[in-house]
Amino acid sequence: MQFKNTFLAAVAASGAVAQMSICDKYTTALLKQNTGANQYTLLSLLVNTAVIGNYTGPSGKGANAKLPGSKVMVPGILAPGMYGGEQVNLLPYFNGKLMSTVSDSTGMATSMNFLDGGGADTIIANATSPGTAGSNQAALLSHLYQYFGAALGCTQYGKMGFPTYAGNTNMAQVHKYMDLTAAQNNYFIQQVGLAATSFGASMSDVTMVANLLNKTFNYRCSPPAAVLPSAPKQLQAICQAPSCPLSPGATCDAYPAAVMPKMAGASSNSSSTNSSGTAMPSGSSGSSGSGSSGSSGSGSGSGGMSGSSTMSGSPASSTNGASVKGLSGAAIGLAGLVAAVAL
Repeated sequence: MQFKNTFLAAVAASGAVAQMSICDKYTTALLKQNTGANQYTLLSLLVNTAVIGNYTGPSGKGANAKLPGSKVMVPGILAPGMYGGEQVNLLPYFNGKLMSTVSDSTGMATSMNFLDGGGADTIIANATSPGTAGSNQAALLSHLYQYFGAALGCTQYGKMGFPTYAGNTNMAQVHKYMDLTAAQNNYFIQQVGLAATSFGASMSDVTMVANLLNKTFNYRCSPPAAVLPSAPKQLQAICQAPSCPLSPGATCDAYPAAVMPKMAGASSNSSSTNSSGTAMPSGSSGSSGSGSSGSSGSGSGSGGMSGSSTMSGSPASSTNGASVKGLSGAAIGLAGLVAAVAL
């Protein structure tokens, strides 16, 4: 009788887990208590790893070594890599070297440094930190935690311990000055997938997230969609280059024209960077956004999810005057799985 009761309890528990969102499932598995604060911690660990590469678990130092993570190697989205035979380097979109951010005040293209919050060093020093309070880096990463949390079904999203996403929910508008290619988007998505895998996510769950991100953000001219709770249907396609697959329900006339970003500080008739983002011109950072850990920030371009981000996953490079260090630099490949996950 005892065995029967135990078996039935296990079956019931497995059914409950099966009905859990991905966020709730892995918060419970890794952090035990499924609270808003723990869900936000999970998302911060996931996003930070996707951005700078492995820095917790066996790859971590000090207290970080006691945290979950590093089951697989994650280079991080800001490390240069290859996808589908194409070189990818997303760093110039994040360090202020490209005019790829939408200005909040003018709506025009501007450059903005999203490495201004201490880069990877700040995150390594405080595993769940998005960067120095008040920095563009902190604003962007906080928005990423919030956006992905909502997209992945965190049931405590918007409740105590888990702030509501306060950025722009029109991803096509946020990314219109980036002219991102299919390889660049897939590279970003892959890194999100690798980050999830590094924390023990199953292949089926990783594939589910990748498919969600791919369908939502990676099809050119896709119809308006609502991604977050209570958000209106808006244009979400981030991939608008000719290399991006055309959505079956394409509404191209509704989308803003994609604009290849110019190098910051370049004259109006100078050439822009190529589609792989390999140009690394010098440029100044834009106006600073505000935001602390766990809170959203404002500032030109800070409402986006991906397109102007943070620190490098390479061991010790210097960009735009900021030191960018990560624990995983080794290899190369930002990559795969998700989207804007371009989440």
